[in-house]
Amino acid sequence: MQAQQTGCFSALSQVEAYICAGQKHSETLDIFERIRKQRGPLGQHSKESHGYFTFPKLEGELGPHMTFRGKPVLVWSLNNYLGLANHPDIRKVDAEAAAQWGMAYPMGARMMSGQTKYHEQLEQELAAFMDKEDAFLLNYGYQGCMSAIEALVGRHDVIVYDSECHACMVDGVRLHNGKRFVFQHNDMESFEKMLRHAKRVTDETGGGILVLTEGVFGMAGDQGKLKEIVSYKKEFGFRLFVDDAHGFGSIGKNGRGAAEYQGVQDGVDVYFGTFAKAMATVGAFVASEAHVIEYLRYNMRSQTFAKALPMPIVIGALKRLDMIRTQPELQDRLWEVARALQGGLVDAGFDIGRTNSVVTPVFLKGSLGEATNVTLELREKFGIFCSIVVYPVVPKDVIMLRLIPTVVHSMEDVRYTIDAFKQVRERLEAGDYKADRIADWASSKASAASE
Repeated sequence: MQAQQTGCFSALSQVEAYICAGQKHSETLDIFERIRKQRGPLGQHSKESHGYFTFPKLEGELGPHMTFRGKPVLVWSLNNYLGLANHPDIRKVDAEAAAQWGMAYPMGARMMSGQTKYHEQLEQELAAFMDKEDAFLLNYGYQGCMSAIEALVGRHDVIVYDSECHACMVDGVRLHNGKRFVFQHNDMESFEKMLRHAKRVTDETGGGILVLTEGVFGMAGDQGKLKEIVSYKKEFGFRLFVDDAHGFGSIGKNGRGAAEYQGVQDGVDVYFGTFAKAMATVGAFVASEAHVIEYLRYNMRSQTFAKALPMPIVIGALKRLDMIRTQPELQDRLWEVARALQGGLVDAGFDIGRTNSVVTPVFLKGSLGEATNVTLELREKFGIFCSIVVYPVVPKDVIMLRLIPTVVHSMEDVRYTIDAFKQVRERLEAGDYKADRIADWASSKASAASE
């Protein structure tokens, strides 16, 4: 899996390489002209893919059955793990809070004029739920995670991070002015080697070490090796930051996440969770020791200079947290669907990788053109909408179809999907989907599908 991350980084650095080529020019580069030529690893396919493979419009009420381009589809691409997005109790609380408070209140950043007792209450309840001393409410997951990492480390500190950390963590690392070392995904031999490199640096600088990993890796679905990582803390004296966006609410006792599931909740020094998955709303939080959270409250620039979360979101998050905390049957049902889906796929001979969470990848072999043909066949013939992942996120000639089971999927949804996948795999292996590129095949099919 190291190759996957390397490919992603090399593709993302194309623009930087273009700028820093080291060649002297007589005229200043027109930034817009460079953008026109260097469209990026995903943007280079935008004309062929926009509106279908990228930026698709799913319509109707959020759930497993929605509409895509005027046709009903069975949806496996929403992180609505516990089915709270359209739960009647949630909809009621959201509507009542919006009617009472509107979307503007409170105005201003929390440090200046945007603080309320409900924001504080949510933080207190999150901290208690995660068995931490305190928590800090964040406006957005990506922004918050990146900003928390940047705030925690100084120039003498060293970051050691997993090669498959989410982009928000990688961007947090990029903001760091000190040294950083990346270890091969979940590889403890590589991890120890990078720790020793980091220790040599901090012995000279007098800084500390911050280790970054994930509770559940959102693409392949495997949990971070938190228990093994924690076992190194005594020898190397590092602090551990865990992004558990996909674990919070979906795994562990009452949804307390991957660290609780692995029995090392106390070993996680800074726990990051988002509301965008299991809680089906906007926002996030970090939980840690009280003095660490106080430091972050006063030093996270993304929160200090940003408007507080609107009151309806805070009130709605309190209700969602209460349901996660008091209704374990939601998580039980989620895992019932996930086990049926994953077990059925394995029994049918599919490769679902190393997942040990509800995130369900299906790995196939094929080119980019074949990947788009497979996706179109699933959507147009079988009415199945799932995420497609291709290079540079996965190695070349690998197709990953990513399925997200939820509480509101049925066993019939599972059976239908597995049967459709079997038929598509047969055609893929027979060479029926071969194509050199997206434009020659996908654009005409996408146009035909809209007529």
